[in-house]
Amino acid sequence: MILKVLLVIILIIIVYVVGNILLGYFTKFKPSEKTAIMVDAPIEGTITDSSFTCMIWNIGYAGLGKEENFFYDGGKMVRPSRERVDTNLNGIIRFLQKQTDVDFLMIQEIDSQSKRSYYINQYEVIGNNLPQYNRSYAMNFWVKYHPMPLERPWDVMGKVTAGMATYSKYTPMDVVRHQLPGAFPFPKNLYMLDRCLLVQRYKLTNGKQLIIINLHNSAYDNTGELKAKEMGYLKQLILKEYEQGNYVVAGGDWNQNPPGFDNMTFAKGIKEPYHQTNVANDFMPDGWAWAYDATTPTNRNLVTAYNPSTTFTTLIDFFLVSPNLEVVEVKGQQLNFEFSDHQPVKLRVRFK
Repeated sequence: MILKVLLVIILIIIVYVVGNILLGYFTKFKPSEKTAIMVDAPIEGTITDSSFTCMIWNIGYAGLGKEENFFYDGGKMVRPSRERVDTNLNGIIRFLQKQTDVDFLMIQEIDSQSKRSYYINQYEVIGNNLPQYNRSYAMNFWVKYHPMPLERPWDVMGKVTAGMATYSKYTPMDVVRHQLPGAFPFPKNLYMLDRCLLVQRYKLTNGKQLIIINLHNSAYDNTGELKAKEMGYLKQLILKEYEQGNYVVAGGDWNQNPPGFDNMTFAKGIKEPYHQTNVANDFMPDGWAWAYDATTPTNRNLVTAYNPSTTFTTLIDFFLVSPNLEVVEVKGQQLNFEFSDHQPVKLRVRFK
């Protein structure tokens, strides 16, 4: 009798695992290398000032505020309560509404229909609260049913639809989603993000163009192979734009430290930091500027809830600026990880 029960349990597990792999395989998101993106709620606006301001923020789908941990990073939680998601999202919106000087808001990990954030369309909710901005959205995470964590089938991630969004006070000429190369091995690739660039192009009065690139590079890439492919694609793209006389700002969550930045800068004696690689010192030619605020961490460890005394923090959110732009100021926004496991970074640049 016991043997039969064990066999039934084993069979159920096999059917569950195989069934999920087949579902993931046949419903896999397969974007083209380049996809034209529609601009939502368009307003008329042209860049005429000599300077502009960008802000980047990985909002962690409003599910990774200061009280949360995350199972994929060594914690226990899959998602917080609906009340916590609402609190985080409302806090994110209030903060964004105060950034009246920001011309380009570049957001990562924004859900449009996911179980983990109670199917709130965060892209629309945030956009509706920022009526002075155009907005565009590039999906980079679409899973019909995410079965992790496997040992808790009653408490899995389930459906995930998420991406990146850029909110702009100006009207872009065009917006294109660029699919980045590389993928995790099968079957892991069925449940990981399809990394991309959200590239917006703006016409300038001098006949040139401003290229704003919203990015979110691979995490959990222990070998660094995926990041190397993604970074190679980005480099080729931005150098081509610069050679044509255009201005380029690329920013977001790089999931790596800037060149030469010490990962232990904010460690304060903490013994168990998570590993981060650095962008190579010679990755870009002379004149390109890596813009970040070395005094303010932008990302925290998610093993436990945030504790300023014991939580490891580092800096993986920053900008890359072309030589024909001057970095006027870059400042990390110290929010003590209240609403997300990342903190915003604001950049002001001037046309040379």
